[in-house]
Amino acid sequence: MDLTEKIRQQFDSLPYPQVPLEQSPLDDPNLLFIHSLMTPFYLRSQTIPDTQNTAILDVGCGSGYKSLALAVANPQSVVIGIDLSEPSLEVARVRAQTQGIGNAEFHLLAISDLPQLGRNFDYINCDETLYLFRDIGEGFQLLRSVLKPEGIIRANLHSAYQRATYFRAQELFKQLGLMAANPGELEVQIVADTLKSLKPDVNLAKTWTKDPFEPEGTINSSAVLMNFLFQGDKGYTIPDLFDALRQADLELISMVNWREWDLLSLFQNPEDLPLFWEITLPELSDEMHLTLFELISPQHRLLDFWCGYAGQRKPYRPLNDWSRAEWEQAHIHLHPVLSTPRARADLVDSIQAQQPWEVSRYLSTTIKTPCQVESHLAACLLPLWDAPQTIQSLIDRRLQTCPNDLVTLVPLSEEQAFEQLKALLMRLETFLYVLVEW
Repeated sequence: MDLTEKIRQQFDSLPYPQVPLEQSPLDDPNLLFIHSLMTPFYLRSQTIPDTQNTAILDVGCGSGYKSLALAVANPQSVVIGIDLSEPSLEVARVRAQTQGIGNAEFHLLAISDLPQLGRNFDYINCDETLYLFRDIGEGFQLLRSVLKPEGIIRANLHSAYQRATYFRAQELFKQLGLMAANPGELEVQIVADTLKSLKPDVNLAKTWTKDPFEPEGTINSSAVLMNFLFQGDKGYTIPDLFDALRQADLELISMVNWREWDLLSLFQNPEDLPLFWEITLPELSDEMHLTLFELISPQHRLLDFWCGYAGQRKPYRPLNDWSRAEWEQAHIHLHPVLSTPRARADLVDSIQAQQPWEVSRYLSTTIKTPCQVESHLAACLLPLWDAPQTIQSLIDRRLQTCPNDLVTLVPLSEEQAFEQLKALLMRLETFLYVLVEW
């Protein structure tokens, strides 16, 4: 049986992901942050995209939960989902209807037939799909063929290192004939019985104990099928990723979880590195930085990334390097994920109670420890819920809400207010809570 047909049959029998129809991505701001166009476009060029009437393609949309997240995160866009599995697409259509989403549509279509849609896209989401291609370079070229000149692709690959044990398990069950056709409940039961019967210290048995697929005594068929019996599953390394990008004349913009790929974070004392590393690290390219990270600590299941046409990525200019004149020309935006009535109401409560406002409670994907803002500074941020602001408008508000130094009671100067706000915005921009565009 053709591999593509095996993959189609597997998802016909088990539409994925198996997320309840009533579950809304509004309850998952970290998911919306990843799927907001604001995030990758800002990471590429420190600019804010115009999302009015943008076209988004969701490749391998499956049961449509990521399409739903794209539609919610970008309400002014049109989302088109494609998939090989008609049963999966039926779930996606029902999901959109259940959630009242009118800016999404779904088509039974192979990636190779993308030109049939007759349009190009501002953003392409290819989640949990690209690694099923026989040639990921060819997959990139197909996606690129329908990408607008300034468009961005989000895709991911299974890690060859992190998933190595699962790939061995898949090969074992192939050898036993469990993947000759579309695996079903019998094959799932055989996998469960096999892994549970192994001694606990046997390497392969650890995949079962590490990922307990038996909530309340039942077997999670979806987890077994998507890990141990996954048709067409393959793993890749960072060099594989960069080779495929070059083949398609694309360039990396950023890893989706970029703050979790920091090589320095793997050392016990980043401030006191061995001399060799102290000399070497500043000279590393992005590719080498990521390559060394995964060789030292292959902790990520997915090599999850954004990319675009080669030559469009601009070097990031730290806000600390900006002149006062550049700050005065800048526009400060609140990330859309934070621009919610609930976040604003909580901020108002913090100001009135004179308690710190914990901004990281609404968005934690970019930060490992809580980020709090003192209430007297947080009060300056309130206008961001109404519209983007200039630094001068925030300075004026700062001088109105807190005109004196809290210790000396000496009136704050405009320069002091500017320095306070600059420090605050630099801290928030590090985690993309605010976006500063010049």
